[in-house]
Amino acid sequence: MIIDCQSHVFPRAYAELLRRNRNSLRTTRVDDGLYLINYGDVQRFRIDLDSYSAERKLRAMDAAGLDMSVISVNIPSPDMLDPDLASEGARVCNEAVAELCAGHPDRFLGLASLPLNDVPTAIAELDRAIDELDLRGVFTPSHVNGAPLDAPQFEAFYAHVAGRGVPLVLHPTVPVWGGAVMEHSMIPMMGFMVDTSFAMLRLILGGVMERFPTLQVVHPHVGGVLPYLMGRVVEQTEVKGRGRDHITASPRETYKRVYLDLVSPDPLAIRYAYDFAGADRLLFGSDHPWVSIGAILELVQALDIPAADKDKLLAGNARELFRIA
Repeated sequence: MIIDCQSHVFPRAYAELLRRNRNSLRTTRVDDGLYLINYGDVQRFRIDLDSYSAERKLRAMDAAGLDMSVISVNIPSPDMLDPDLASEGARVCNEAVAELCAGHPDRFLGLASLPLNDVPTAIAELDRAIDELDLRGVFTPSHVNGAPLDAPQFEAFYAHVAGRGVPLVLHPTVPVWGGAVMEHSMIPMMGFMVDTSFAMLRLILGGVMERFPTLQVVHPHVGGVLPYLMGRVVEQTEVKGRGRDHITASPRETYKRVYLDLVSPDPLAIRYAYDFAGADRLLFGSDHPWVSIGAILELVQALDIPAADKDKLLAGNARELFRIA
């Protein structure tokens, strides 16, 4: 069995809702099914709804020999919207994902989008998404409309998520410092990887992971740059004593609880993730439709590792984490 743990959809209803937003995030429909999403003057993304369609995704899955995809609505996440639209946006996303999953229960499993700018509303929507819509995790941006993930206002949210036993799946969004690296397409090229690494490091150094030891987190894209820099993080915290105001354990030990997905077009990066994290904490993912499923799957299949470990990467770990029968 092969399960893709990072795969995206984009509901038409959400794209149309984005057009109503009036803050710096502006969306324009340029053709039927084609939208331009502008993050102020920093980044623009072109969204072609046809590339996100369930039919095209199923065809790509079949061509790659993929059994199931864990789907989520791509950025922008609802927390970036005007306050009066954020909750509606989350409901639209979750109902669209749930409808796809219900229509293809053996092929799709869904993650919830939440209006994390409003924690009580986000908690209520999370409960609805789990209990009524059968979604299995939480799509979590690398910052919440500028607020860092270890900010105090999110404490009740993490407590609730940990209590519900559903994983937080981190995902890049345009960094608050994106203006400094906007040239040469450096935001999607490298900014995303750095920003999710800062987000994960904040969850560790801010003490969130220690305060909620049952909290499950997925760090995408082979952990961004954090695995490569973990030795420096440990030297700074354990030798120099820096950044230890909210932690008692070594960041390396805490990070061992975190799952990494294998979305990387580089066999060296995938191999390093395996050597760094071990087979029990890795998840196959493609980032479809932005990346070809087969391109990543071929690299994972080519890993020279025991067959039992490869089975964990391709499906076993995902089945346990997302409670797939």
